[in-house]
Amino acid sequence: MNSKLSFRIDPMTKTLPKIDTVLKLRQQVSAWRAQGYTIALVPTMGGLHEGHLSLVDLARQHCDRVIVSIFVNPTQFAPDEDFSTYPRDSKTDSELLHQRGADLIYQPLSSEMYAENETTRITVGKIAQGLCGTSRPHFFEGVATVVCKLLCQASPDVTVFGEKDYQQLLVIQTMVRDLSIPTKIIGGKLIREADGLAMSSRNVYLTKPQRTKAPLLYKALQQVVDIVEKGHSVTQSIKAAKSQLTNQGFVVDYLELRDADTLELVDKDTKPDARLRIFAAASLGKTRLIDNLAVSNLER
Repeated sequence: MNSKLSFRIDPMTKTLPKIDTVLKLRQQVSAWRAQGYTIALVPTMGGLHEGHLSLVDLARQHCDRVIVSIFVNPTQFAPDEDFSTYPRDSKTDSELLHQRGADLIYQPLSSEMYAENETTRITVGKIAQGLCGTSRPHFFEGVATVVCKLLCQASPDVTVFGEKDYQQLLVIQTMVRDLSIPTKIIGGKLIREADGLAMSSRNVYLTKPQRTKAPLLYKALQQVVDIVEKGHSVTQSIKAAKSQLTNQGFVVDYLELRDADTLELVDKDTKPDARLRIFAAASLGKTRLIDNLAVSNLER
């Protein structure tokens, strides 16, 4: 391999090599390809936690080399959202990724991702509507566009996303299928804190009292799943869960039972053998929490 492309971990700082341009990324990928290596990409916005790191583990199971991209993507944030305050800690991220065996951090400059006067955006249609697509109509266009760019830049054999952002996972799978992008999308299981709270970079926004209440969202989903799996009313169980969360100070955006493959709302026409999932988004103060759980043995 060209010595300029032979990245090495710094033994003193225990941080990973980092590159910030498309040209350097493609040079490194080409060098790895020449050695016969397969390549995985784990796209992130940084602020890494165990959920992200579990995706690195999964990527390592499938490929010889693992690239982790870190880019806080401005096009998926609305003007009133937290782009400027989103958690950023490059040093800690690098140390964590070194510990988990990643090979390279790709932290592109904003100018590498979005050229001046750029107008192209990607929309994926129905799968991005409803759930988070209703309250954040800008979100999935921004996600699809930046992920398409990352896939074109890194040309990975495998790309890994977490099931916590389940709708996002389906959006990316749809885009890759429809555009014939040659990468395999793999979903990694949702990782939780010991008390059940779904891990998220935004959890650091929670105050101590809010952090104590936050796991109630997961518990509410568990209760709905338990009731529904026993054959009781979907409508009534969801209504009760929403009421409980509201009484605890949550502002519920949605709590819905949907087909896990199409994200269509469950109704009397849903196939008996459909895979189902319960989805929720709710805010505590200024912190938006999302979660989801699989449902089995549904009787209607």
